Amino acid sequence: MRICVFGAGAIGGLLGARLAAKGDAEVTFVARGPHLAAMQRNGVRLISEGREIVAHPRCVADAREAGPQDYVVVTLKAHSLPGAAEAMQPLLGPETAIVSAVNGIPWWYFYKLPGPWEDRRVESVDPGGRLWDLLHPSRAIGCIVYPAAEVVEPGVIEHTYGDRFTLGEPDGSRSARASALSEALIAAGFKAPIRPRIRDEIWVKLWGNLAFNPISALTTATLDVLIADPGQRGVARAMMLEAQAVAEKLGVRFAIDVDKRIAGASEVGAHKTSMLQDLERGRPMEIDALLGVVVELAELVGVEAPTCRTVLALVRARARAAGCYPG
Repeated sequence: MRICVFGAGAIGGLLGARLAAKGDAEVTFVARGPHLAAMQRNGVRLISEGREIVAHPRCVADAREAGPQDYVVVTLKAHSLPGAAEAMQPLLGPETAIVSAVNGIPWWYFYKLPGPWEDRRVESVDPGGRLWDLLHPSRAIGCIVYPAAEVVEPGVIEHTYGDRFTLGEPDGSRSARASALSEALIAAGFKAPIRPRIRDEIWVKLWGNLAFNPISALTTATLDVLIADPGQRGVARAMMLEAQAVAEKLGVRFAIDVDKRIAGASEVGAHKTSMLQDLERGRPMEIDALLGVVVELAELVGVEAPTCRTVLALVRARARAAGCYPG
């Protein structure tokens, strides 16, 4: 089994290092900069749950050095994917599956989704349909990432919690390719269930991200402070209820209610959201994949989403002022 991790940062590095250490798969990392140089020189050092391993996947800067793969695991930020799609082409053989471990609504969302919007392209995450054309949705396996990890120095990844990567085919089937990947991940020490309704789980994860991320970027509050403050919590809850109405119009079923989802987030504690971290570090922020797409889909299904629209306008303005809005 040939597996390439494209964009081997914290999450990709965690996943790929464990797969490489297990030794059952031929693992290649496509990375760049000092992180790539350190991994080429010393391997990937993974610190996880009190244990440390050093894995030695093949590490390259150019996908042409890797050649066609069985699976390409994409762990880029969502806004980076359209620009990387061309560079991924050498990895794609006739049967290559693309495992989209990317936050937010994916480019393949409406592929094989029965109903009036089947095969619709989502402009917020796939401008001009570029991803649909270059990374056709027939290749896609959905993947929802739950672990938290960080590149603490080049070549060194610290895994702080979580071990689940939920998988799902766009058509809900339990395919041979999804099953084989699930077995490989389980053998490497992860939980990797295959869900027939992967979009339901996409929305439950997005549910918190679409609200907590932009609000934290506007207020600089950590998650515990945001949820404890009645004003910020109230805005987040209103956004989440608007998003739930959108998702349910698209056929999504929520297994928990909004207050339980907020309570679950409060258990994370004094955590800086990824959007706040990106703002502080001057990096592009995942605004459109987490919130812009919700407003786009609200328009599609005819749901009013005034709170989401307001926060979207404000966080885009904040990001533009900081030079952090790639849209």
